[in-house]
Amino acid sequence: MAVDADAPGPPRPGEELNRDRLAEYLRGTLGLGRPLEVRQFPGGHSNLTYLVSAGGRELVLRRPPFGSTVKTAHDMGREFRVLSALGTVFPKVPPVVAFCEDASVLGAPFYLMERVRGVILRSRVPEGLALPPPTVARLCAALVETLVELHGLPYAAVGLADFGRAEGYAQRQVTGWTKRYQDAHTDDVRDMADVARWLAGHVPPSAGASLLHNDYKHDNLVLDPHDPARIVAVLDWEMSTVGDPLMDLGTTLAYWVEEGDGEDLKAIAFGPTRLPGSDTRRQLVDRYAERSGLALHDMDFYYCFGLFKIAVVVQQIYYRFRRGLTRDPRFAGLGGAVNVLARQAARYLGRPEL
Repeated sequence: MAVDADAPGPPRPGEELNRDRLAEYLRGTLGLGRPLEVRQFPGGHSNLTYLVSAGGRELVLRRPPFGSTVKTAHDMGREFRVLSALGTVFPKVPPVVAFCEDASVLGAPFYLMERVRGVILRSRVPEGLALPPPTVARLCAALVETLVELHGLPYAAVGLADFGRAEGYAQRQVTGWTKRYQDAHTDDVRDMADVARWLAGHVPPSAGASLLHNDYKHDNLVLDPHDPARIVAVLDWEMSTVGDPLMDLGTTLAYWVEEGDGEDLKAIAFGPTRLPGSDTRRQLVDRYAERSGLALHDMDFYYCFGLFKIAVVVQQIYYRFRRGLTRDPRFAGLGGAVNVLARQAARYLGRPEL
């Protein structure tokens, strides 16, 4: 059995929760009494995730990061809504339990969901977990098939017709993320400006309208520890919306580092995408096209936008660190990661072959 690298521990300094207020909320809302234990999951750089044990029950609590001013990126009500709706048509989401919009409880809105146990792959494979090439190949297939399944969900039928506007989605994303980058500016990164200009001038026609996860990658998937090629749950729906499905695929490609990439990109890989047996980005695209039946086009735009968006997210976190709004030491080197992601995007502008 693999060692659980995602085992929760004590909350990080500055990210502790008010236990008395939380206990009062749990007692009044769910009838859960003491003892109360709160631990924090170590992964993730955006919304904060805690394991709450109370009254013999384990729940996962999600809340925005402390000190964040980007409210649209940390909308707990929106995330709770999509999980609630998808629970009826997509079994790979954790069951939600309660949503609290009263910021007086923990300083910000939060929600609670059932804990889903399993393995999460990050940049390093958990100790003791066997991932031979055939298993990795099956996992790549499952990753794409689950994304295609997600894009085929009847989002309107489960009450999410107004969850986003598909028309003009890609153009709004380019404009919106460019503004977010400008608002979180700390250091000049020439490639970011060049990529933003190119994206604005090369927005392709939409491939359709689907529910998007918008952050679909290895460490947002919970895997069956007895069969790591089987996806048990998809986590972190904070950026989900309705839009062009190829924008979602582009984000996944942007997280996918392969053997032929530069050492700078390999050094900041978000997941174990170079394990023997892994697909290349081109193979992921071909697999998605085969499974979805969509005619794929302009993949250079979608891949480069994915890199640009991730770079902006990283910049926003780095901005909070530079301003002293978070003391998490993991964030000190994120400025360099923005440069690496921007360089990768600049290399692939106008290169549809990926």
